[in-house]
Amino acid sequence: SARERMEKSRPMTITIFMNGTELTVEDGKTLLDAARENGIDIPTICFHEATKANGLCRMCVVEVEGMRLLQPACVVQAGKDMKVKTRSERVDRARKTILEMLASTMDLSDAPEILTMMDEYGASADRFPDAERRESTVKDDNPMYVRDYSKCLLCWRCVQVCADDAQYTYAINFEGRGYETQIGTFFDKTIPETTCVLCGQCVGVCPTGALKPKRQYLLEQGVSAEEISVMNTGRKKRREK
Repeated sequence: SARERMEKSRPMTITIFMNGTELTVEDGKTLLDAARENGIDIPTICFHEATKANGLCRMCVVEVEGMRLLQPACVVQAGKDMKVKTRSERVDRARKTILEMLASTMDLSDAPEILTMMDEYGASADRFPDAERRESTVKDDNPMYVRDYSKCLLCWRCVQVCADDAQYTYAINFEGRGYETQIGTFFDKTIPETTCVLCGQCVGVCPTGALKPKRQYLLEQGVSAEEISVMNTGRKKRREK
């Protein structure tokens, strides 16, 4: 009957307990999905709605009863009768340490959301004074955006939107290993020499200002809007020739 077909088409639901509150969520949803659908805040850095979740940054870890380790909410699926704590002494300590390690090795000056998290969790940028900083010169090799990898936290968002999650261009990827890992182009080519189509999607998902629109960068360097306009006009004339 029509009623039976409707019943079958409805998504299966399960019950979980988050911070002591009983929630009914669709089967297959992640703990992060369940939290956000019910107005419960779980902080994220690497997660973005437009990209596949990989649980790289670990800021979204939560405590799940019966599990020894803290679980990344962006990739762990909600399970029947699962009991979850999104805030606890253990969870807060883990998030605080992650923020302090980031602050000790990279430039977070253009990452207001992360700086707000540091205030919320009482994280100190001076906790690891002997940490080696990730230093990089600004790469200014194309007319659309600049790359400052001293501000990059390797969230992978830019690589994902450049690849299977959006553009299918594959212009950038990880290079190096361990602490030397960074985002780069194949064979360290300049952006115009790669398959990049200057779509700007990588810039749009960058959470730290490591990728920045060229105009914004020039304005921050003290170049006037009029000077930038003249520079753009010069490029257009060269293309017309």
